[in-house]
Amino acid sequence: MPLFWRIFLLNAVVLVTATALLLGPVTVSTPVLLTEAAILTVGLAAMLIANALLLRIGLAPLQRLARAMTTTDLLRPGARPAVGGHGEVADLITTFNTMLDRLEAERATSAARALTAQEAERHRIAQELHDEIGQTLTAVLLDLKRVANQAPEPVREQLHQVQETTRASLDEIRRIARRLRPGVLEELGLTSALKSLATEFTGPTLSVRHDIATDLPPLGENAELVLYRVAQESLTNTARHAAATRVGLTLKRTPDAVELRVRDNGKGIGGAPEGAGISGMRERALLISADLGLGPAPGGGTEVRLTVPVRHRSQ
Repeated sequence: MPLFWRIFLLNAVVLVTATALLLGPVTVSTPVLLTEAAILTVGLAAMLIANALLLRIGLAPLQRLARAMTTTDLLRPGARPAVGGHGEVADLITTFNTMLDRLEAERATSAARALTAQEAERHRIAQELHDEIGQTLTAVLLDLKRVANQAPEPVREQLHQVQETTRASLDEIRRIARRLRPGVLEELGLTSALKSLATEFTGPTLSVRHDIATDLPPLGENAELVLYRVAQESLTNTARHAAATRVGLTLKRTPDAVELRVRDNGKGIGGAPEGAGISGMRERALLISADLGLGPAPGGGTEVRLTVPVRHRSQ
């Protein structure tokens, strides 16, 4: 039955009942007696309560749907609202669930295209840094060395300092190129890439320990790339913002998934809003139907957890 007629009939029942009482044994004197006023007040209250209860029962599915609309986040897919009620209410909830399915599918498709284009652009920039700027700085180093060998002693010392600055710049460019295009991932696989990543972020003020299982199931190219990028972004956030001294990077196999954990002992995220880096991690997780969790770590700090279902290993 349509929602309009259900609400109309609910109100009609209440009004017909009130009319029947007035036309029946209930009479009202002029002036109204105190007992009659009390009876009318009680009857009116009973009708209002009955009408409110009937409307609440009839509109309860819409309230649940409204709460679901308020809390829905396409980056965090969750359970759909249960289809309840009858007629237009059930149709509305079903339509909303169908719309969410379509939006999540379209977002996943667009995210996949965007991330593919992003990786291609990273590859191009890394290649240009290596082939163009890297080669140019290498040539500059060779020229500086040749000029330094022919220069007088006071100038030679200054040229040596310029050489060291140029060499440091060349090393930094190579490091940036490696981060943009993880060649070790393509050449040696995920395990070696994560170990290299942990070594790269280890420094005087930050210790990164890794524990990577040796019995990992076969993972597709997309899944390995997402795992690597999430670990890279997590370590980058830790090094820049967490003020941590220790980080643990673990990758293990569970009965039905592969789980990556990056846990630090820093100051935690508190109530800070999620930035572009975390949103990017969520979009990458959606790309392979993985689950990304971010929250406080036991004992303090922050923990990032990425769970990749094994059934998606062919991706």
